[in-house]
Parts: sequence; C-alpha cells; structure tokens
Amino acid sequence: MWSGGLPKKWFGRATSSTIIEWPAALISAHLLIKCGACVDVIREFDPWGDPLCTCPKKYGFNPYTGCAYRCVYCYITSYIPRAFECRVKKNLIVRVKRDLQRMETRQVISMSNSSDPYPPIEAKLKLTRACLELFLSEGCRVQAITKSSLVTRDVDLLSRLPSVVSFTITTLKRDLGRKLEPRAPPPERRLTAMRELSDAGVPVSLRLDPIIPGLNDTEIERIVKAAVATGAKHVTSSTFKPRPDSWHRVRRVFPEATAKLAPLYFERGERHHNSWYLPRELRLGLMGQVKRACDENGLTFASCREGLRELTTGASCDGSHLISRRGSADLLTY
Repeated sequence: MWSGGLPKKWFGRATSSTIIEWPAALISAHLLIKCGACVDVIREFDPWGDPLCTCPKKYGFNPYTGCAYRCVYCYITSYIPRAFECRVKKNLIVRVKRDLQRMETRQVISMSNSSDPYPPIEAKLKLTRACLELFLSEGCRVQAITKSSLVTRDVDLLSRLPSVVSFTITTLKRDLGRKLEPRAPPPERRLTAMRELSDAGVPVSLRLDPIIPGLNDTEIERIVKAAVATGAKHVTSSTFKPRPDSWHRVRRVFPEATAKLAPLYFERGERHHNSWYLPRELRLGLMGQVKRACDENGLTFASCREGLRELTTGASCDGSHLISRRGSADLLTY
C-alpha cells in the first residue's frame, strides 16, 4: 500500500538523466558556450535539448523573476529561489536593448515560460509593455503565455506585432481554480480576454495544462468548447509532471486525489529528469481525449513534452505557427 510520501528513488544517486539544480552562474556559462554569444535576459529556449521538447527553435524571455500566482502545480519552485515572490530584473530594459542587437530577431520570443509576463505589479510598472514596444521597433515575433487578463491592455501593440497570446486555463470551476491557482485571475476573465484579443485580430491559443486525473480531467471538452467560443485556433495540452516540491503542494491541497495518483506516478509511472510521468497508456488516453475535442471543434492540437508526436495536428506544438509573418517593413511604421 502506498504510504503517500515521496518515493525513496527520487532521492537516489543522480544519473545522466537527472536534472541537477545548477547555480545561476553555471547556467549562464553553459548558455554562453552553447549559444556562442553573450547571453543575458533573452535566451535560447531549451538549450539542453530535451528529447521530449518538440518546440520550434525560439527564445525564452521572462520580464520578471518569480511568479505571483502561486499555482500549486508549478515547476519553477524547483529551480528559481523564492519562486513565488515576483520581482523586477535589474536594468531590464537596458539589457533587453543590448540583447536585441545581437540576436536573430526573426526567431520567436516566448514570454514567459517560467514567470507570467503579466503579474499584478505590471499594471503599474509596465515593464512587459516597454519590452513589447522594443520588440515592435525591431520587428520581432512574439508569443505571450499568460493567465492574466491584463494582457488586453497591450492590444494596441500586440495587434501590430506578429504575435500570438496563449492562455493557460486548467478549469472552469471557480472553487477548483482558487485551489489550483490561488492568486491567478479567474478563468472567466481569461476567456473574456481571449475574446477581446481575438476580436482585435490577435491570434489566441489555449494551454490546457496540466491535466491532473481526478481533478480537472472531466472538464476537457467544456474547456475546449469555451476556448473555441473565444476564437482560439490551437490547443497545447500536457499532464501534471510532479517534482518533489510541486507534489508536496498538490498533496497538501488535494490529499484524497493524490492518494489515488501516487501509485500511478511512483509505481507504474516513469521518471524523466527530475519529474515523474504517468504511465504512457494513461497519458495517451488523456491527450487523445483532448485531441478528439479539438478535432470535433476545428482546432489544431499538440501535446507538450509527452512523447506523443503521433497526436500532433498543428504546424507547431506551442501555437507559434499562428503568428503572422508580416515583413519588417510593415512593422517599422510604428
């Protein structure tokens, strides 16, 4: 009988497939060697080349360090100190300007894969907006990934940028949403924001992730249909892949659900780097359910780091194929 704690093998001797939490200086050094250029705040996405990552070549950019939304399933607490304390990067705008002079501006800038680019403090500081203005002036292509309706403030910029905005929605139930994402805007506000952007000509996509069996897997069809009504064209989905820190949080909030999930992850599942995966047949079933809902509603679909490329129907897994490919001459009229 599963005791409910973490598996001892989680703390076993590190192997070549185990992610070690590198100090920031070592990470920067690794990126410097790999990219062949001075790396600062706009960095190559997935520089380690995870075989499960099917994203097109792109940059990753986090205007803020840490995230204010405190999602219980979040993975950033495994590598960002004080991860739930959102804070400003020192000299951010100066550093972004410098990066833009040496990077390939035709490559998509994805913001943000670790920290939401629209935390509450952005309403006052407008750092993300300032970065969008720089991206527009340089003819960059941008993907914003957010849970915040504040993104609609920047519709004037996003509608002129080659861009797509991807909204994470894990549930339509307010009570469940408060437990999963304690400080994030409620799902109905995100759906309203998706509609507003779509009506303004900004492509939008849905990130239906993570799916956690026993918590939100019964809402798949409803969430996809709600996204369709906003004008979304693509869905990216994935299952919950716990690390020690995120498992502790989810277990504390949902003890009954995790008691049933623990054997699936830690006895029948598999470990990839520092995360635990559900058994492949279960992941295939869940992702297949999302794909069917997408097929029925005319959306393209892809899973994220599931090793299930056979389910992909979109031209990209992350929805970046929705970004307009307008020429730089059109952009520089700003």
